[in-house]
Amino acid sequence: MGEEQNYTLEENLKRLEDTIGILEKEDIPLEEAFRAYSAGMEILKQCSGQIDRVEKQVLKLNEEGILEEFDNGDTEV
Repeated sequence: MGEEQNYTLEENLKRLEDTIGILEKEDIPLEEAFRAYSAGMEILKQCSGQIDRVEKQVLKLNEEGILEEFDNGDTEV
């Protein structure tokens, strides 16, 4: 593919939504559908990486007021 641009998560989600719209067309040629699907998978991979990075940065305050990493299994509010 060409040069890779850095999109925000919101921009990538919009691009993914647009790609889904293309794939939902009834009269889309097979080659165009495959290109859109491939592009959508790349966008999805970028979104996943962006979400992973954000999750790693999420911190919470414990009872003593100290920042610690967010525990995905922690159900306390």
